[in-house]
Amino acid sequence: MSDPLVLAHVIRDVLGPFRQSVSFRVFYGNRVMLAGLALRPSAVVNRPKIEIGGADLRVFYTLVLVDPDAPSPSNPILKEYLHWMVTDIPGSTAASFGQEAVFYERPEPRSGIHRMVFILYRQLGRATVFPPDMRQNFNCRNFARQYHLDVVAATYFNCQRESGTGGRRSQA
Repeated sequence: MSDPLVLAHVIRDVLGPFRQSVSFRVFYGNRVMLAGLALRPSAVVNRPKIEIGGADLRVFYTLVLVDPDAPSPSNPILKEYLHWMVTDIPGSTAASFGQEAVFYERPEPRSGIHRMVFILYRQLGRATVFPPDMRQNFNCRNFARQYHLDVVAATYFNCQRESGTGGRRSQA
């Protein structure tokens, strides 16, 4: 079975290859989000509940939600648009135990199908990660290098406007 992150080109466009080492679940409402699920903006108005595994409360994580297809998949000049950032999340807890460094901005794609990517990073320690000045043109790889973060989990969902139809441009 192929990895959904590879099939959707999240591994390539947003992240390099990594090995998932921490359990990670995203809930919108009472529904667990599966990789590749299609969600409309009305289903993602409120920030999701995030459950994080790990056995050590002394290990801290940073969560980001980015849109690599902003403002449109055919012209992603704002990629990777940062929709949310939570830092200092203790292991084996939830994102609500961390510090919301960039408040949640619900996805509202104007055209095309957008991949909304959740990435969980292991931090070096508490209070070692800081938010960027702007949401647009965030770069997950540069962010990880800057703060010496390791990707430990990721997932994504597809989102398009409420009345939207159509696909994403071909990714060779």
